[in-house]
Amino acid sequence: MAVSIPELVKKARSELAQLTQLDISTTLGAVKEGDGWVVLVEMVEKHSLPDQLDILATYEASMDADGNLLAFGRKGMRRRMDVTESEEE
Repeated sequence: MAVSIPELVKKARSELAQLTQLDISTTLGAVKEGDGWVVLVEMVEKHSLPDQLDILATYEASMDADGNLLAFGRKGMRRRMDVTESEEE
Protein backbone atom coordinates (compact mmCIF):
# COMPACT_ATOMS: atom_id res chain seq x y z
CA MET A 1 0.00 0.00 0.00
CA ALA A 2 1.53 3.31 -1.11
CA VAL A 3 1.82 6.18 1.37
CA SER A 4 1.12 9.88 0.82
CA ILE A 5 3.96 12.35 0.32
CA PRO A 6 3.52 13.93 3.79
CA GLU A 7 3.66 10.47 5.40
CA LEU A 8 6.66 9.52 3.28
CA VAL A 9 8.56 12.69 4.25
CA LYS A 10 7.72 12.18 7.92
CA LYS A 11 9.03 8.60 7.77
CA ALA A 12 12.21 9.67 5.94
CA ARG A 13 12.93 12.41 8.49
CA SER A 14 12.32 10.07 11.40
CA GLU A 15 14.49 7.27 9.96
CA LEU A 16 17.36 9.64 9.10
CA ALA A 17 17.31 11.26 12.55
CA GLN A 18 17.34 7.85 14.22
CA LEU A 19 20.11 6.43 12.04
CA THR A 20 22.41 9.46 12.02
CA GLN A 21 21.61 10.82 15.51
CA LEU A 22 21.54 14.30 13.92
CA ASP A 23 18.96 17.08 14.29
CA ILE A 24 16.76 17.85 11.30
CA SER A 25 16.97 21.34 9.84
CA THR A 26 14.52 21.14 6.92
CA THR A 27 13.13 18.97 4.16
CA LEU A 28 14.44 20.03 0.76
CA GLY A 29 12.22 17.90 -1.44
CA ALA A 30 10.71 14.58 -2.43
CA VAL A 31 10.82 13.17 -5.95
CA LYS A 32 9.20 10.06 -7.41
CA GLU A 33 11.89 7.85 -8.90
CA GLY A 34 10.88 4.57 -10.53
CA ASP A 35 8.70 2.59 -8.11
CA GLY A 36 9.94 4.56 -5.11
CA TRP A 37 10.88 8.00 -3.86
CA VAL A 38 13.97 10.05 -3.11
CA VAL A 39 13.66 12.46 -0.18
CA LEU A 40 16.28 15.15 0.53
CA VAL A 41 16.64 16.31 4.12
CA GLU A 42 19.04 18.89 5.50
CA MET A 43 20.45 17.96 8.91
CA VAL A 44 22.70 19.70 11.43
CA GLU A 45 26.09 17.97 11.38
CA LYS A 46 27.63 20.38 13.90
CA HIS A 47 25.99 22.99 16.11
CA SER A 48 27.95 26.24 16.49
CA LEU A 49 27.65 29.62 18.17
CA PRO A 50 26.44 31.71 16.53
CA ASP A 51 24.10 29.29 14.77
CA GLN A 52 24.89 30.87 11.38
CA LEU A 53 28.11 28.82 11.58
CA ASP A 54 26.27 25.49 12.01
CA ILE A 55 27.41 22.85 9.54
CA LEU A 56 24.44 21.48 7.60
CA ALA A 57 24.48 18.32 5.50
CA THR A 58 22.08 17.23 2.79
CA TYR A 59 21.03 13.60 3.14
CA GLU A 60 19.31 11.62 0.41
CA ALA A 61 16.92 8.87 1.46
CA SER A 62 15.76 6.30 -1.12
CA MET A 63 12.40 4.82 -0.18
CA ASP A 64 10.05 2.30 -1.71
CA ALA A 65 6.39 3.03 -2.50
CA ASP A 66 5.39 1.85 0.98
CA GLY A 67 7.75 4.29 2.70
CA ASN A 68 10.41 1.77 3.69
CA LEU A 69 13.92 3.18 3.74
CA LEU A 70 16.10 1.34 1.21
CA ALA A 71 19.28 3.44 1.32
CA PHE A 72 20.59 6.78 2.52
CA GLY A 73 23.72 8.86 2.17
CA ARG A 74 25.19 12.30 2.72
CA LYS A 75 25.29 14.29 -0.52
CA GLY A 76 26.91 17.54 0.56
CA MET A 77 27.63 19.98 3.37
CA ARG A 78 27.55 23.75 3.89
CA ARG A 79 27.60 26.36 6.61
CA ARG A 80 24.11 27.60 7.52
CA MET A 81 25.07 31.15 6.50
CA ASP A 82 26.21 30.08 3.03
CA VAL A 83 23.52 30.78 0.49
CA THR A 84 23.05 28.26 -2.28
CA GLU A 85 21.48 29.22 -5.58
CA SER A 86 18.86 27.04 -7.20
CA GLU A 87 19.71 25.41 -10.52
CA GLU A 88 16.96 27.44 -12.24
CA GLU A 89 18.67 30.79 -11.56
